[in-house]
Amino acid sequence: MSSSDILSSFLQQQQQYIQTVRPAVAGHLVRVVGLTLEATGCSAAIGQPCMVEAAQGEIMAEVVGFANDRIFLMPKDDVSGVVPGAKVTPLLNYKGVPLSLNLLGRVIDGVGAPLDGKGPIATTEYATAKGKPINPLLRRPIKQPLDVGVRAINSIITVGKGQRMGLFAGSGVGKSVLLGMMTRGTAADVIVVGLVGERGREVKEFIEEILGEEGKARSVVIAAPADVSPLMRLKGCETAVQVAEYFRDQGLDVLLLIDSITRYAQAQREIALAVGEPPATKGYPPSVFAKLPALVERAGNGSGSQGSITAFYTVLSEGDDLQDPIADASRAILDGHIVLSRTLADSGHFPAVDIEKSISRVMPAVTSMEHQYQARAIKQLYASFQQSKDLIAIGAYVRGSDPQLDKAIAMMPKINQFLQQGMTDVIPYDESLQQLNQIMPLSQGKL
Repeated sequence: MSSSDILSSFLQQQQQYIQTVRPAVAGHLVRVVGLTLEATGCSAAIGQPCMVEAAQGEIMAEVVGFANDRIFLMPKDDVSGVVPGAKVTPLLNYKGVPLSLNLLGRVIDGVGAPLDGKGPIATTEYATAKGKPINPLLRRPIKQPLDVGVRAINSIITVGKGQRMGLFAGSGVGKSVLLGMMTRGTAADVIVVGLVGERGREVKEFIEEILGEEGKARSVVIAAPADVSPLMRLKGCETAVQVAEYFRDQGLDVLLLIDSITRYAQAQREIALAVGEPPATKGYPPSVFAKLPALVERAGNGSGSQGSITAFYTVLSEGDDLQDPIADASRAILDGHIVLSRTLADSGHFPAVDIEKSISRVMPAVTSMEHQYQARAIKQLYASFQQSKDLIAIGAYVRGSDPQLDKAIAMMPKINQFLQQGMTDVIPYDESLQQLNQIMPLSQGKL
């Protein structure tokens, strides 16, 4: 047994001893500012849940910081009814998020409580802490493509099992619908969907209309809409990753969809600023940029007999600005990005994938050289046309001046038709490659 395993075992035994021997020492509230509760008299660790007395019962809160003898708590519920001097009791026997195969087909909130009215989730296993990071040298390399059922992605921006992709877009250009298309068409065993910080109306629509009964049967949905506390939004993302890790450890291939990682960063910003952390880049404190890679790196291929987590994180580019701090930080730590274009969406081109700005960094490892030649040829023709689009529109381009552009003009109707797909259509990976070969035979695609 290694020294790290011995230390981990000792800490677990110590924690069990503390929970069974040490009584919970209650404190009391001394200050409430916004959503931040300040208490004295109780000793609680960072991340430990506490119960706060209120007029209508009790409110659960979590310790997010401390200063001298004061601890700062962020509530998971509304703080109405909390009075000065209210009793604050640390929870020493909190079980955490339930983990079980019975999660399939269920909808839970950020702390694992059922939202679908189907009763408690039967399990004996709970996740009370973040999963252990996998030694990077033990991870299996990404060698297999993952079928997502979307032709533009399967053929031009091929995704590998265990890849982490960003889905960059402004509001209202079809991010959620594209995620829904992936849930219906993916070849993954299990789908974990984290709907974090989005409109509450979209949660039910996504489950009933986009997922459907067939998709829901092999999915777990974690919902933390925009009207819940920032702590619940933060927990929503982390719970989704914990659930995905559980299924990966069962040897299954998991498709993890989080909509959106921007709301996760905004929730952490709200919490960090509330407890006094100084703002840095455009109001985001440094802890945000430390939490993003910690969350993203938990996805990927496992080791040994473990399965894989292929993750798509939607990134809301405010004002369609791809240089937004969160978009820029996410792009640097992900294995590729898919950009959705508002111009394409406004013109009725769906899915609005801008193949010129999108890239999959693991595509060379999971596709053949012939496939790469064909995809690159399509992107080159698409880029040539887009760069000269204005000249063509006003009639300033003289046919014959540029053979590459002439070919692009002739091919664009076929390319646009190839890149578009109905919202309910599922086009498998092999069929996508066959159709790619039809519009771009290898003899034309080879450079």
